[in-house]
Amino acid sequence: MGYKIGELISWLESFAPPAYQESYDNATLITGDRKSELTGVLCTLDCTENVVDEAIELGANLIVAHHPIVFRGLKSFTGRNYVERTVIKAIKNDIAIFAIHTNLDHVAAGVNKRISDRLGLLKTKILQPKKQLLSKLEFFVPNEQKSKVLDAIFKAGAGKIGEYSDCSFQTLGTGTFTPSEKANPSIGEKGKPEQVDETKVEVLVSNHLLGKVLGVLKQSHPYEEVAYYVSNIENENQEVGAGMVGELEMEMEEIEFLDYLKDKMNLKVLKHTGLLQKKIKKVAVCGGAGIFLLNQAKKVKADVFITSDVKYHEFFDVEEQLILCDIGHYESEIFTKELLGELLSQNFPNIALYLTKVVTNPTSYR
Repeated sequence: MGYKIGELISWLESFAPPAYQESYDNATLITGDRKSELTGVLCTLDCTENVVDEAIELGANLIVAHHPIVFRGLKSFTGRNYVERTVIKAIKNDIAIFAIHTNLDHVAAGVNKRISDRLGLLKTKILQPKKQLLSKLEFFVPNEQKSKVLDAIFKAGAGKIGEYSDCSFQTLGTGTFTPSEKANPSIGEKGKPEQVDETKVEVLVSNHLLGKVLGVLKQSHPYEEVAYYVSNIENENQEVGAGMVGELEMEMEEIEFLDYLKDKMNLKVLKHTGLLQKKIKKVAVCGGAGIFLLNQAKKVKADVFITSDVKYHEFFDVEEQLILCDIGHYESEIFTKELLGELLSQNFPNIALYLTKVVTNPTSYR
């Protein structure tokens, strides 16, 4: 028995939740039916007409792309531009197109980790962690049932802080209540005041998992009515955010590092600001257009910041505090298709899986 398209998409969305994407983004299933049987997967950076042709030739009915072919709503399907033509061809040939974009950029094991790994960076961490992605859940549970309830909500994803799981804070106390005549109490009797030795539990929950965790809490809890509180918090989620920063195993001379960068990222050319006559040790990266992270790269005292799509006047903003390298948008993210291929092959070992051979880079160099 094979897989449905939706099964692969659901797994990818658990790895890089859609809730982590930027508001302008369109990381979703763009064409196709989640309930369709999967015949094969083609991983790519961009989905173009040629990529759809390649999927047809391979017999793959799902294209997993990093960049969405559709960012904004289409008002017509006349084939007047490459976006419309690509979508029309995919629909005509029952090809599903799924995009996993800024949500894959923002997870700790995503796009920027792949760049960091190619550069051999150690001690990596998110350059600019995101805020307002976490909630604090507080609830009260009888001491005897505490372990059962905690096990359930931890399995649902509550209580994770960085590399630590099953995290909670617990306070012992006494709970009081009087069941009404219409109640169906699991502890106590209708109309009689009751006291129970209880534990107050506090855990952090990612917002996109909150509904699931609350459902599990109510299902596993012995009380008919569960007392709980949810609070939005400003804490940074250290596992989610933009860019990444790490350290080289050994510091390098500037020219040596630039040559190393070209080799590891398969670059024909790169643009960079002036050399500072300093050693290179700490390196910040952001796949795609990441100049918005320049001040953060300065703040963490990176020796070099690698990204793309830098405008002329933005190079001046470096102010000789680090070396800014623009390696090209395609070049900075092309290895994302390998990342996607590895993730899918490890979790769906029996599918027909391909990496596109189409070069979708819209720019050329001489």
